[in-house]
Amino acid sequence: MEHSFWHSKWQKSEIGFHEPTGNALLVKHAQHLLGTTPNSARIFVPLCGKTRDIAWLLSQGASVVGAELSEVAVTQLFEELGEAPSISQTPTGKIFHKENLTVFVGDIFKLTANDIGAVTGVYDRAALVALPDAMRSLYASHIVETTESAPQLIVSFEYDQSRMPGPPFSVNEATVESLYGDTYVITRLERSVLEGKLKGKVDADNLVFHLKGNS
Repeated sequence: MEHSFWHSKWQKSEIGFHEPTGNALLVKHAQHLLGTTPNSARIFVPLCGKTRDIAWLLSQGASVVGAELSEVAVTQLFEELGEAPSISQTPTGKIFHKENLTVFVGDIFKLTANDIGAVTGVYDRAALVALPDAMRSLYASHIVETTESAPQLIVSFEYDQSRMPGPPFSVNEATVESLYGDTYVITRLERSVLEGKLKGKVDADNLVFHLKGNS
């Protein structure tokens, strides 16, 4: 990952990807992630930033494990939640923890299945669309390995990439299929027009996928 790029974004507060409450598409399709017993759900949120989606998942009774490169983002996340986390140091980075929320600070590619622990699902609204094409295969393989092929809910965008450089990048259904088709049965739950355009500039569609193990 281009660490300096993302650290600079957070230091300059050039992150415009957050909403005041849980993302509408997450709320709409949460049953695919939380099941019928949210209190038993433990959700991994890769490249989580300070997304309010975490607060929403916690409000439903789920436990959340996040991974984020920027310590600035994680500090802001806990501040906005009104929580004072315990902080510990590991060989791969820091861990911020408070009750049902644990966030690893550092390079996600250094995390292992033992670090993360057992999870019941993966919520990806900021990872695939943040990574350039050359890194997505490595990321997808890593997620499958570290979560032991846990089901996923993926929210992405599809738009004409030639009209605007990412991130966020365009991640269409064919891309999701190429990355995860060997591991999961992939169901597209929704395609809808992104209101207000992407960054107010280009027409785009929202895409939502549910990935479930094919074994």
